[in-house]
Amino acid sequence: MSLLVRALSATAICVALTVGASAEDIQERTIRWGHLNNTDHPVSMGVQKFAEILLAKSGGKMKVREFAASQLGNELQQQSALRGGTQEMLSASTTSLATVIPEFGLIDFPFLFNSTEQADALGSGKFGKAMLDTLPAKGLTGLGYWGLGFRNVTNSTRPITKLEDFSGLKLRVIPNPVYLESFSAFKANPVPMAFGELYSALETRTVDGQENPYTVILSNKFYEVQKYVSATNHTFTLNIILVSKAFWDKLSPTEQRLMREAYEESRGYQKEQTRLQTEKALAELQAKGMQYNAIAPEETERMRKAVQPVVEKISANLRAETVKLFNEEVERIRKDVK
Repeated sequence: MSLLVRALSATAICVALTVGASAEDIQERTIRWGHLNNTDHPVSMGVQKFAEILLAKSGGKMKVREFAASQLGNELQQQSALRGGTQEMLSASTTSLATVIPEFGLIDFPFLFNSTEQADALGSGKFGKAMLDTLPAKGLTGLGYWGLGFRNVTNSTRPITKLEDFSGLKLRVIPNPVYLESFSAFKANPVPMAFGELYSALETRTVDGQENPYTVILSNKFYEVQKYVSATNHTFTLNIILVSKAFWDKLSPTEQRLMREAYEESRGYQKEQTRLQTEKALAELQAKGMQYNAIAPEETERMRKAVQPVVEKISANLRAETVKLFNEEVERIRKDVK
């Protein structure tokens, strides 16, 4: 047997052994993945792409079962299920994690960025990674972040064109100190409420309005019960991809690697779908009768100044080293990323 043939044979044996070992490291698993959005939303599209990639990589063994539209409860309930080991995955706004790790609330500070690229850079940079490192101590593992888009205000009373237009409006907000205090600083009347209760509250005029990305507004048919949509672009919502640590620790190193690869390979697709669906959603909202308005830069700056005391107050009560890293990253991103 020639040296070449022997070398090729040895290589083939090594590859076969490696593949065999990897196959043994992959078990039949069904992963329950919950989120709040409907199946026509970019988050659901990302879940489906992740599932497709993971299924292929695992030879059909690791299956994702999606539970959309709050089927497994609100974000706090699902987060608790992950920490308790009774649910495997959740894609949730970083906002909901602020109840467990308050420093996640920094991401919700209003008017941080002017573009999707800048917001994405926060999640993929030093600050985003440092925050992922805080999760295991709370029974969670973070694979990374997806973007939902900038949040904008809708209401049934009047267009928001200037700071004073917020005055007296009852606006549903995420139950989070940053949102509650920010909209109080705008002189609105913020009402904390679970997302699943929102449509009914808008329909019955329990609240005048709410704030969410255009894709969420369209997917949940808020145009049926809201007249005005104003491009406040006050915060950019990052979704964090969470895995139950109890489940994660049961996975083999091979399975963990495949999960991370599926996230990395689905991230670009989800980002592109968010961009495409955001543009489409705004056009459809207007086509369905919502009155849209942009906001002049000088009015945005007035809003930014109005919430600055809130930013300073909340920052003072968080870990100083985390706030420092956050501020450094924001400054770097504003300078380097357009």
